[in-house]
Amino acid sequence: MTAAVDGAGLGARLRERDLSAAAAALNLVESRSPAAREQIERLLAAVSPAALGAEAPAHIVGVTGPPGVGKSSLLSRLVGEWRRRGRSVAVLAVDPSSRRSGGSLLGDRARIEVDPSDREVFIRSTAAGDRLGGLAPATRAAAGALAAAFDVVVIETVGVGQSETEVADVADTVGVVVQPASGDVLQFLKAGIMEVPDVLVVTKADLGRVATRAVSDLRAALRSLGASDTAIVAVSTIAPASGIEELVDALDAHRARLELPERRLRARRMHALADFVTEHGERGLRALGGRRDAEKWLAEQDPGLDVPALERGLADRAADG
Repeated sequence: MTAAVDGAGLGARLRERDLSAAAAALNLVESRSPAAREQIERLLAAVSPAALGAEAPAHIVGVTGPPGVGKSSLLSRLVGEWRRRGRSVAVLAVDPSSRRSGGSLLGDRARIEVDPSDREVFIRSTAAGDRLGGLAPATRAAAGALAAAFDVVVIETVGVGQSETEVADVADTVGVVVQPASGDVLQFLKAGIMEVPDVLVVTKADLGRVATRAVSDLRAALRSLGASDTAIVAVSTIAPASGIEELVDALDAHRARLELPERRLRARRMHALADFVTEHGERGLRALGGRRDAEKWLAEQDPGLDVPALERGLADRAADG
C-alpha cells in the first residue's frame, strides 16, 4: 500500500454508502507499510461519529464458536436472509494463519455460499496472525470502516475457544454457535466464554430430541448465571433450512435494546488500546500502569475522540510515564 491511496476519499465514499469502496478500504487497513499509517488514520477519521454526525448505521454482529460447528454454513443462510430483507452485508471471516505464508489458512470466504453477482454482499477472509483474541490485527478498523456503508457487518472469528472473547469488544451483538451433544456447553461455562454471547445458536436442529435437549441445557445454564436476556435459537442449515428468520429477529431484538453509543464508545477505546499493545507490546502496557489503569484513563477521555487520537494519547502517556 502506498501513500497514493487517499484514505479520506475512501472514507467519503463509504459515508455515501458506495459499497464499491469496500475492497480498497480493506486493502488499506490491512497494509502494514509505514506509508499507509497516515491514510488509515484519515480513513478512520472520515467514518468516525464526528464525521457521520452519529454512530455508523450498520449492525455489527460477531459470530463465534468452536471449529467445525458450522459457522460458515450458518453465515451462508444468514446472508441470504439479510439480503431477502433488503440489507447489504459485509462479512469479515478471520481464519487461522498459515505458518509458511502468513496468509489465511482455511479461506472461509470460499465456504460461504453467496450469489457472486450480488454487489451488495462483500466477503473478505483475513489471517489472524499471532493475535490470540480470535481477531486479525486490522479487524477492528475494517469493521468500523465498513459500518459506515453496509447495513450489516459480520465478524466470523477463528474458533479457538476462550481467547475469542475479544470479539465482544468489537461487535454490537455477539452470537455463540454450539452443536448438540458436543459437550461444549459445560466447557464454555467452565471457561467463562458463556459470559460473552447475546444470542446462543444451537445448530443441527434437524437432530430433533438431541437438539431440544441442548436448548434445555442452555436455558438451565443461563438461569444459573442470571443471564435471562440471552436469546437461544435452534437452527438447521440443511435444506429446507429452519430457524434462520427467528435468528435474525433475535439479533435485531438485541440491537434494538442496546445503548448503542455507549457500546460503540467502549469499542473505540478498546480498539485504541489493542492497537497500542500491538505496536508497543507488554512493555508499553506496563508504562501505562497496566491494563486496568489504561482502561481507566481511556474512560476519562473526550467521547468524541476517534481511535487514532486515543492511541496517540496512550503513546504520549506511556512516554511521559
